[in-house]
Amino acid sequence: MPVADALTELLKGVTLCETETAQLADANGRVLAQDLASTRTQPPFAASAMDGYAVRAEDVANVPATLTVIGEAPAGHGFEGTVGPGQAVRIFTGAPVPNGADTILIQEDAIRDGDKVTATESPARGLFVRPAGLDFSEGQILIAGGAKLGYRDLALAAAMNHAELPVRRRPVVAILATGDELVRPGTEPGPDQIIASNHAGVAALVEDCGGTALDLGISPDEPVAMAGHVRRAIEAKADILVTLGGASVGDHDLVQDVLGAQGMNLAFWRIAMRPGKPLMAGHLGPMKVLGLPGNPVSSLVCALLFLKPLIGAMLGQEIGPGVETEAVLASPIGENDRRQDYVRAELGKTDDGRLMVTPFAKQDSSMLALLAKSGALIIRPPHAKPLPAGATVPILKL
Repeated sequence: MPVADALTELLKGVTLCETETAQLADANGRVLAQDLASTRTQPPFAASAMDGYAVRAEDVANVPATLTVIGEAPAGHGFEGTVGPGQAVRIFTGAPVPNGADTILIQEDAIRDGDKVTATESPARGLFVRPAGLDFSEGQILIAGGAKLGYRDLALAAAMNHAELPVRRRPVVAILATGDELVRPGTEPGPDQIIASNHAGVAALVEDCGGTALDLGISPDEPVAMAGHVRRAIEAKADILVTLGGASVGDHDLVQDVLGAQGMNLAFWRIAMRPGKPLMAGHLGPMKVLGLPGNPVSSLVCALLFLKPLIGAMLGQEIGPGVETEAVLASPIGENDRRQDYVRAELGKTDDGRLMVTPFAKQDSSMLALLAKSGALIIRPPHAKPLPAGATVPILKL
């Protein structure tokens, strides 16, 4: 199955996560469930943008002009009187502009002597006055539903006077590593074992995408034990079960059989891509199932291409695997076969500032160090012809 068709099939029937309420302080990285409108106008009154004196522009049209200071307006404490002809009010940044005044004479352009102030410059009418509603107005929608909330959004939501926000529940992604050969990081592997790594990368990707990772541990290649781990995911009401390894065609690849015995409906198995051919997808009741390959690079590339958009769909976001753009090849690249290829490459720039990619000579799907070093994946369509250095290729920036 081609990559695009596989993704379309995977996203069929996705159910949006429910809406819940998050406190403002806990909403960073959450996805807004609906449009957010302001409950107030900002600023709610005409305010001074500078420290100085609130005056009438006509009184300082010709300088020097000396005015009588009749009061003071610090931020949070407006002057309750009215500024009349020949009068001024000492004002500070953020304070309401008093009635009668229409301009701010900044203190750098004023000389104070007792209750008198002399203007040495003639400010234009309205200078340094922030009109009411300069930033936004009550009822105005400022953050669209589906936005992933960051520090700027949260500052804006606070200014809109929202202490709580409607957000999508984080989808729970249960992650199950499989294989007798795997042991946890920090432990001593046996002579025929290796350290499990895929679960750490996939869990981090889940958290980055706005989901909650549930680590089910490592299952041995034994059907009863594996079925027990799957039931834990069901009992936890996980939205997605991700299995790592064990979905290929070897005698010890038991994942598909175990899931089938638990009632999984298989959507597809094996796709025309490299790395990641033995990808499996289906659903077990309401829980989506995504079986990722066991090779570390295959696992993480497939998680990027398929798991990330799946989580996004559950959160109401239309998101792809990342930024797709174009770059110039720094070295030649060979022809491709019938599978879509994602070639690890270093990312740099040409002398004229264009993006440039240098594909690594080795592309073995077990080599995590090269993936960590890669700045991009070169996307090679099926049956792509050889390309010389200097050719332009589509890339996925990492």
